[in-house]
Amino acid sequence: MNKIKTVVIGVGSLGQHHARIMATHPNSELVGIVDPDAKRRDKIAAPYHIPTFGTAHEIIGLTQAAIIAVPTPLHYPIAKELLQAGIHCLVEKPFTSTVSEAEELIVIARDNNLVLQVGHVERFNPAVTAAVPFISNPLFIEVNRLGPYDPRTSHIGVVLDLMIHDLDILLALVNDTVVGLEAHGAKVLSEHEDIVKVRIKFAKGCVADVSASRVSLEKYRKIRIFQNDCYISVDYAGKSLKVYRKKTPVVKGLNDIEIIKPKLRDVEPLYGEAEHFLHCISEGKKPMVSGEHGRDAIELAFEILRSLNL
Repeated sequence: MNKIKTVVIGVGSLGQHHARIMATHPNSELVGIVDPDAKRRDKIAAPYHIPTFGTAHEIIGLTQAAIIAVPTPLHYPIAKELLQAGIHCLVEKPFTSTVSEAEELIVIARDNNLVLQVGHVERFNPAVTAAVPFISNPLFIEVNRLGPYDPRTSHIGVVLDLMIHDLDILLALVNDTVVGLEAHGAKVLSEHEDIVKVRIKFAKGCVADVSASRVSLEKYRKIRIFQNDCYISVDYAGKSLKVYRKKTPVVKGLNDIEIIKPKLRDVEPLYGEAEHFLHCISEGKKPMVSGEHGRDAIELAFEILRSLNL
């Protein structure tokens, strides 16, 4: 596989890690870093001895692929310009500010035969990928994601900041149509919702209770999946997975339940995400987290926000 020329646009708290991975991945040649803050971009680029740029427009013609890790309102204009210029894009979550923006980017990528991936990194969490083979027709799902408040994300609420990860995971695991939801939340530390609880109902009967809060001193990220024959517990943060499965049709005691602890891959989720992006470009394949998946996640997020009516 020939190295793919890449750039990272936006090198803040997350973008700096994208730059580190693209600079060291064997299938990537990081050819530039883009950020409006000259001091910041030069600091991040220094160890890799690569040029820096103030705008995304400047890298057109220099790269084959870009990771866009800028504030959400800038996702659409930057991705649109780059896709129209024939550059593959990995766009951080939330994908765009509106569903119509997402639709437009999907069409541009499709018309130009380009890879458009959305940065829902939890899909590449080793605990999640190991859980997928055990999941079939879930009946009930419980998700909890709590974390401390970060002023850098005060421009959006907890639904688009944190819950969006779990909405994407839910839609992927259940693979069914949402037919109803009920949401409750409150503003505590910002002008947007800081804590939200939502119940989501799917057409085939699955129900999901999803909680997200950024009014917590500790990080807590878990998902529990209940099925006819087993219970699956995933710890996103601890990267651990346990499967409790019935050995017999009728459970009379603990001896009738087997506990499975699959061996997980020791890989950084962000690295796995980047590797998948590069692989899809090289092989001409559609990414596991496509523009359509990013669109569906924000569409559900906006439905929740409308239901909150704060």
